[in-house]
Amino acid sequence: MTEAQKTALIAMSGGVDSSVAAALMKQRGFDCTGAMMKLRRAEDGVYSEKSCCTADDAEDARNVANSLGIKFYVLNFVEEFEKNVIDRFVSAYEQGATPNPCIDCNRYMKFDLLYRRGKELGCEYIVTGHYARIEYLEEYGRWVLKKAKNIAKDQSYVLYSLSQEQLSHTVFPLGEFSEKDEVRALAKQFGFVNAVKHESQDICFVPDGDYAEFIISRTGKTYPRGDFIDINGNKIGEHSGIIRYTIGQRKGFGVGFGERMYVCAKDVRNNTVTLSKDDALYSDELTAVDFNWILFAEPPKVPVSCTARIRYNGKEIPAKAWDNGSGTVRITLETPARAVTKGQAVVLYQGDIVIGGGTII
Repeated sequence: MTEAQKTALIAMSGGVDSSVAAALMKQRGFDCTGAMMKLRRAEDGVYSEKSCCTADDAEDARNVANSLGIKFYVLNFVEEFEKNVIDRFVSAYEQGATPNPCIDCNRYMKFDLLYRRGKELGCEYIVTGHYARIEYLEEYGRWVLKKAKNIAKDQSYVLYSLSQEQLSHTVFPLGEFSEKDEVRALAKQFGFVNAVKHESQDICFVPDGDYAEFIISRTGKTYPRGDFIDINGNKIGEHSGIIRYTIGQRKGFGVGFGERMYVCAKDVRNNTVTLSKDDALYSDELTAVDFNWILFAEPPKVPVSCTARIRYNGKEIPAKAWDNGSGTVRITLETPARAVTKGQAVVLYQGDIVIGGGTII
């Protein structure tokens, strides 16, 4: 099959990045179809200016598709989004974790549900505006995920769950751009209506950032007050509901302690939040589950040298990682990391290659 015959479903959000990705694939001679996922109902609340997937975004995406002369669909995935992203988000907080819903959205929505819908529409590839790269490594016989050339924009951290099949049928056109403003300049050249549009930043279903109030309104539950305790188990105050706190937090306690204190642990069963000084927040090992080893066909049973990133914009720390043989991956860090948080992702790298990632427990 020649490249001119290849077909691609472009995941279009109405933003600059996915619009330029669509234009680049069209330039490469792909037969492109644009699609936007409808994830929220109109009655679900007000979006902020920096949310994604709004009605205005859909109109922008449609305008771009029209200007490129490609078909465009809005696909109703509201129920699937609530099940696979929102319900998981709420459940994680109720279990004392701090989730990253963008990872679940990529995993369950874009690269599973949308990818499968694309295949039904006859599309061989799925294309997004993510900043990352995909390459086939002959020496491993594996498709690998790599950091974007523009490290400041790199999004490989939220893409670690991609399978070999998904990687082999995914294209990230923006991963090769190294300069900050190249993509926006291209959008202006193409004459796109969204060339100067802001980038979406908020979690789309919590536009005001108040996760606790969103969870309360979503579940209708009351999350009871409980004890603030110190690292020795002594009661030092009262918290206003365990879902309102995350590891490393130092504000919003509603009470003063005479010195700066941080959340260092949460116990859902006993409904306690442990506070400590900053030095108690550091740890040099962690355990992860639901791990996807991209580079290796079989999980390594002996320590592999790598670097570990424990949050989206976090620095990489030299580490060793191996499969524990019990469905978990053990990771030891060369230098202690601050505020390792249950529910967040840990992603492992060797240079610019993502070797795998999972969820911290």
